[in-house]
Amino acid sequence: MSHISRRKFIQAGGALLAGASTTIYAPHVLGKGKKVVVVGGGIGGSVAAKYIKMADSSIDVTLIEPKKAYHTCFMSNEVIGGERDINTIKFGYDGLRSHGVKVVHDTVTAINAGKRQVTTSGGNKYSYDRCVVSPGIDFKWETIQGYDANVAEKVPHAWQAGPQTSLLRRQLESMKDGGLVAVCPPPNPFRCPPGPYERVSQMAHYLKKHKPKSKIIILDPKEKFSKFGLFMEGWKKHYGYGTDNSLIKWVKGSEGGTVNSFDLASMTLKSDFEDVKADVINIIPAQKAGKIAFNAGLTNDSGWCPVNGKTFESTLRKNIHVIGDASIASPLPKSGYAASSEAKVCAAAVVALLNAKDAPQPSYVNTCYSIIAPGDGISVAMVYAYDGNKIIKVKGAGGLTPSGDKRDPVMREREVQYAYSWFNNITADAFK
Repeated sequence: MSHISRRKFIQAGGALLAGASTTIYAPHVLGKGKKVVVVGGGIGGSVAAKYIKMADSSIDVTLIEPKKAYHTCFMSNEVIGGERDINTIKFGYDGLRSHGVKVVHDTVTAINAGKRQVTTSGGNKYSYDRCVVSPGIDFKWETIQGYDANVAEKVPHAWQAGPQTSLLRRQLESMKDGGLVAVCPPPNPFRCPPGPYERVSQMAHYLKKHKPKSKIIILDPKEKFSKFGLFMEGWKKHYGYGTDNSLIKWVKGSEGGTVNSFDLASMTLKSDFEDVKADVINIIPAQKAGKIAFNAGLTNDSGWCPVNGKTFESTLRKNIHVIGDASIASPLPKSGYAASSEAKVCAAAVVALLNAKDAPQPSYVNTCYSIIAPGDGISVAMVYAYDGNKIIKVKGAGGLTPSGDKRDPVMREREVQYAYSWFNNITADAFK
């Protein structure tokens, strides 16, 4: 089998692989009276709640999520670039209710591991036998002087999709032709490693079409980033990267790309490179696990949550499982598809453990798409296994979209369609 056909096989069959370990037990042979509370209704939490309930309808599953609608971060860059409506990335929870999941819209403020009890800001308490926490990310506001949660209401990070996504889009629309856009990606590790660079691509497409005198500067603390060669190739093809007329300028960390402070009044970024005054600024701060993970004692000194990769049970708190961006699950990336895969592995483990059975041997999968321009998509895919006590990549199982002499425009156009199909499938899997 060729390198490319292996990659396409993974992309087409990834969902099946990720779900394979969740269909181990038939509902009629499982125990009754068990309770699971799922904290967080993003991709990870929603998939976990749904798959636990599907595997054993006798388990009482309650999902607690403050928002009544969830906006996906994946495909939100198309909203910013004007290629997609915000409502197409918005999803509710009626689908989960139809599977028998109890959905509560409230904020979890505490998880008592000793009492196995979850408390919400509404004053309610929920007991559990197993708790699944999918808290997403929070920001390290202290890393850039002058940029905090209040300033972010005016200068958006848009790294938690929804109102901030729309705000950044409006700012791009309002900017004069000939204006400067500054994008400041975070240091590793962070949610969706290729995301800032797809965002730059989508912004560049909009500016090229509507405001061709404008420019984008990327002030990046890193030396390289996910799908680096593919993005560089795409930027050269579509946006003149590397020429005097390039729409995009990328400044890496060793060349002064690290932003140290921000002045809102003058819209100026102070970096190791220079002071950059821009018309539209998108600062994506350094990241850590969501707040409830800290409150519940699920984080270590890294700011993320250590877990057992076979079950995603916390290594710090018994009977609590952590999935998605907040978990330390390397080499799995912090991505939506990885969260979905982790959720299915976790769901299978939870159902088994609640019925005094061993957790099944897991496998995991991730595929990540990025759209550089209409008709030009790229992807990376990988299958993972659990070996001994750690998650490993399956050698020869993954791959990148071909580049250079192997670049195929027809394949690139298909990659965009694959991306849209992937989006429809993963969101249906989570919310329908």
